[in-house]
Amino acid sequence: MELALKYLEEGRRLIDRDPVQASEKLYKAVEEVVKALMMYYRLNDILDRVNERGRWTVTELEKAVETISERLGEWFRVAWDEANYLHVWGFHEAKLDADAIKVRQSNIEKMVKKTQEIIMSSIH
Repeated sequence: MELALKYLEEGRRLIDRDPVQASEKLYKAVEEVVKALMMYYRLNDILDRVNERGRWTVTELEKAVETISERLGEWFRVAWDEANYLHVWGFHEAKLDADAIKVRQSNIEKMVKKTQEIIMSSIH
């Protein structure tokens, strides 16, 4: 969760100055949230594949998002799709401006905030 919060904050700060880097930071925040929830929900079949390969791929992240969305709701998958859109079109293709990022920002922030609440509630 620490990385997710760090990337979220960095992404927010960069939106107007550097939309390309902001896109990637916001995507990375969501990627870290998915990883955290995979561990929280003990999605061991997916985690085993990651460990065998030695790295994460979009395939594992997508499978995790599908499973987590069944528990948390469709909004989670929508937020993932928006973050992935930023990753491809904002970062790799550098085609998005600050406004295009801002319209996706609220769902990404919701994803990070809700995940933080879920994980923190298990600690208390």
